[in-house]
Amino acid sequence: MGRLLGFLLTVVVVVLVGFFLIYNHLVTRRNRYRNAYAQIDVQLLRRHDLVPNLVETARAYLQHERATLEAVIAARTAAVAAGEQASARPGDAAALAALGQAEATLGGALGRLLAVVEQYPDLKADATMARLSEELASTENRLAFARQAYNDAVMHYNTAIELFPNTLVAGSMGFRPAGFFELEDSAVRALPKVSF
Repeated sequence: MGRLLGFLLTVVVVVLVGFFLIYNHLVTRRNRYRNAYAQIDVQLLRRHDLVPNLVETARAYLQHERATLEAVIAARTAAVAAGEQASARPGDAAALAALGQAEATLGGALGRLLAVVEQYPDLKADATMARLSEELASTENRLAFARQAYNDAVMHYNTAIELFPNTLVAGSMGFRPAGFFELEDSAVRALPKVSF
């Protein structure tokens, strides 16, 4: 009787230790993808902060292109709102899809603005516009790297919650698959071309 009790106690301890190890591993993976999203958020905020300066610099030169400037501002406003929703729920597939769509719209509007800028030599030569365009291109590169790091972290997390016996712990403790951050329009996946 004593041996059976000792054996059962050992099994219970091993199961509990295994449970806690798996739980901690899943929490670590979840925190990694949330941190990776925070890096995306930083770059999106930087991008969103550059847009008003870019529009304001262009406004003096592009008086006949009011619709283009308004489209950029409207797209930025929508992207900021979608970013706030995604920041509140990092990993939520629906929030990330909405963010991807809003950012794709903003990218398209910025691309149209930069195409219009090419038609105005004085604006193209403006030092402030050149600096802002360079910062925007740099931010786009950083955003691409941050998005890749986030998607990698999500892949590792999603794999971890699907593995056995992790799936037993994940299901019982509320770990749900995280969504990837992808841009909606494949034409917008390329970085906006900025040349001054």
